[in-house]
Amino acid sequence: MSTAEVELDASEFVDARVTPRGSLENLSQREMQQLEDRGQGGLYPLFRRCALAVLNSGSQEDDATELFEKYRDFEIRIVRQPWGVKLEMKNAPAVAFVDGQMIRGVKEHLFAVLRDIVYIANEIVDSGRFDLRAPADITNAVFCILRNAELLETRSRPDLVVCWGGHSIPREEYDYTKRVGYELGLRGLDVCTGCGPGAMKGPMKGATIGHSKQRIDGGRYIGVTEPGIVAAESPNPIVNRLVIMPDIEKRLEAFARLAHGFIIFPGGVGTAEEILYLLGILLDPANAAQPVPLVLTGPAQSAPWLEQVHAFIGLALGAAAQARYRIVLDDPAEVARLMVAGMEQVRRHRRQVGDAYNFNWTLRIPTAFQLPFEVSHESVAGLDLSLDSPVHARAADLRRAFSAIVAGNVKEQGIRQVASHGPFELRGSPRLAQALDGLLASFVAQRRMKISGAYRPVYRVVA
Repeated sequence: MSTAEVELDASEFVDARVTPRGSLENLSQREMQQLEDRGQGGLYPLFRRCALAVLNSGSQEDDATELFEKYRDFEIRIVRQPWGVKLEMKNAPAVAFVDGQMIRGVKEHLFAVLRDIVYIANEIVDSGRFDLRAPADITNAVFCILRNAELLETRSRPDLVVCWGGHSIPREEYDYTKRVGYELGLRGLDVCTGCGPGAMKGPMKGATIGHSKQRIDGGRYIGVTEPGIVAAESPNPIVNRLVIMPDIEKRLEAFARLAHGFIIFPGGVGTAEEILYLLGILLDPANAAQPVPLVLTGPAQSAPWLEQVHAFIGLALGAAAQARYRIVLDDPAEVARLMVAGMEQVRRHRRQVGDAYNFNWTLRIPTAFQLPFEVSHESVAGLDLSLDSPVHARAADLRRAFSAIVAGNVKEQGIRQVASHGPFELRGSPRLAQALDGLLASFVAQRRMKISGAYRPVYRVVA
């Protein structure tokens, strides 16, 4: 039985010692040294940031720099004991505790962070087994991380729906995501999201009720995140399978390989990045025969968002991209029925080609979508946002552009870059630049960019 010995400090800060619950109970001497190393190449800074984000679950803040400043005195240390390891924390967020005990779900997430950081450092980055510039090795690395996190269960049929959407959404859209999740749960489908609040939490919350009504035990509510985003989108409490991927590109590939179907709710630049990533992949001729159920949906009030995103996709990527998805307005049951029908196509296809149900090996992901994009003012200014470029290259660069804005909005490094050097500059041909500027302006007007504080644009579009 795990325990947490807690000394309550101020109302917002807690000192605690916590033992793991089955996720990672033993560490080698080398792993201990890595996690204690605060220098360049050491794992302590990364572990501290991710641990603080998980402990802050339930907060309404989405500014990483504000979080790290608020808890600048937070410390976490690994203590070795004869029977395993224990985590000792100073000045931890009090929201992670109730009546002097760490909340069980938070504890599971905390040790999932420890598990993934140690595994990725030693078995993926430093092992020499993977060339992380080679497409096949990147995919194998993603597979190994997911397998180590025990997400690749063998199921009798495809049943996992990836839901994407904004973390900053109005109440009617959040309630709609719950209604869709409920319909999915009634049909025995599981849910995977980016693990945060808003449209990432709603479908999971609805699915729990649907599963309960059908007496389904062991429903999977999978959260897939990465170190740069987890501080702004702390895992919501419904997530019961959490994995921390090394970067945004591997996070997106994990979604693509795990999913049997996709539902996209209204959101901001992060949602736009996900849409462009998926459509850019599906436009590859090698994926023409891949059945990938994809629905864009929202309540009646979200019709303008759906129309604007659909029009932008048509201009930026063409009618072929628009043909890869369905738009469903204000009909949760129809969305769920489309997922069920689409998953039967997925099942037949996977059986026919001999692919696994739990990891889509046959999906081709072009190298431009796999290699990490290092966000800087120079790299963003160098993106080719032109209608004259090939559609696959255009999709990849547009995805990178939205990724840069996400970084400037919520990631610690991106926020600091914008504070030091001003907004990122996006340069494009006139028609595409005008459409992009209009789309981004609508996200700002609809308050889809940020939960906490007033939004100051971190980008400038130049034709």
